[in-house]
Amino acid sequence: MNDPAHILETKKLATRLRSLALAAWSIVAAFGTYFCMYGYRKPFTVGTYTDVALWGIGYKTVLVTSQVLGYMVSKFIGIKVIAEMRPEQRAVGILVLIGVAQTSLLLFGLVPPPWNFIPLFLNGIPLGMVFGLVIGFLEGRRHTEALVAGLCASFILADGVAKSVGAELLKGGVGEYWMPFCAGLVFAVPLLVFVWMLTKIPPPSAEDVAFRSERLPMTGVERWDFFKRYAPGLTALVLAYLLITILRSIRADFAPEIWKGLGVKNPPEIYTQSETLVMLGVVLINGSCFVFLDNRKAFFMALAISIGGLVLVGIASISLWAGLNGFVFMVLVGLGLYIPYVAVHTTIFERLIALSRDRANVGYLMYLVDAFGYLGYVAVMLAREVVGKGGNMFAFFRDICLGSAVIGGLLFGSCWIYFAIRRQETVALEPAVA
Repeated sequence: MNDPAHILETKKLATRLRSLALAAWSIVAAFGTYFCMYGYRKPFTVGTYTDVALWGIGYKTVLVTSQVLGYMVSKFIGIKVIAEMRPEQRAVGILVLIGVAQTSLLLFGLVPPPWNFIPLFLNGIPLGMVFGLVIGFLEGRRHTEALVAGLCASFILADGVAKSVGAELLKGGVGEYWMPFCAGLVFAVPLLVFVWMLTKIPPPSAEDVAFRSERLPMTGVERWDFFKRYAPGLTALVLAYLLITILRSIRADFAPEIWKGLGVKNPPEIYTQSETLVMLGVVLINGSCFVFLDNRKAFFMALAISIGGLVLVGIASISLWAGLNGFVFMVLVGLGLYIPYVAVHTTIFERLIALSRDRANVGYLMYLVDAFGYLGYVAVMLAREVVGKGGNMFAFFRDICLGSAVIGGLLFGSCWIYFAIRRQETVALEPAVA
């Protein structure tokens, strides 16, 4: 019993078990918190809102664009707010932001259409900053990829579940304009539990810092200096992410119309069924990057799987013309879009910071790409209406999938080339731990 080797093995086992327990706790806390946030953001998209129009534009397009516009404004605000946020402020910040969002949904029910698009714009502003606060609890750790993959699984699965909740409320007789507020009430108590769990996550250990570098708040000068240092590669990432955000957002916000265009009946449970399959594939692929201890290998692997995901979108798009089943098409496109989308969240920025050892945090970089991603989505939505093609969302989505996949793949490829050359020309990009 007093054998030193046995004692050492026992201590190692205890350490592993504590690490696994902490990882499980962190994933559940982050997953649950962001999952609940979707209950305040997405249920309204199940409605059709065909009873009114505004300025000659379909009212659902007005509502979706209004919320996304608020979400976009939030991302630009978040570039500063999230980058500078201190750890002890995050949990309270999450609750305050979602409280404001729920109040906006109450106004959405109270204010008569067509003017209740304004509360939906206000709803998007606080919700857009929740992700950055949640990811702050997870970044800078040896297992960050697995933790953030669990977090990202929430917005894949929650998108479908939130729509299912909204559809069930409509089916139960709740009106379209009050349904979003009622859906928010469903998620209120679980939200409190999961945010409490977040507060119990300890900061990164000394070993985490050695592998991934310390994550610190950034001033405006530090943010600008970081961007200038890697401007060509980051610009390519911003543009690729912009295209992915546009496709992903159209697929999410206009899911009923796309399912209908595919000729697939869309009962409430179909959203959950399709997104569950997408979630499982994305988490498995992206979460596995944590096995690479070498930051450089993990970084370039993430770029490779991002290109592979967009290739999958292209194959699904071509196959649709050849008679691919509609359900399979939606799952393959979802998988192909979310692989690079989640890779940016889980690995690309995480390992870039670990490689460079610069003063930075993932929140800053995520809000940089998110801001321009949602700006692009708003621009596309408005442009569709201006040119008079707003009537067939399915055809629009189908037509832009292939081209966006090709261009996005080329952008990720150019990013790969830039950082590969940068690696050879400077010592700025070296692995934190060999």
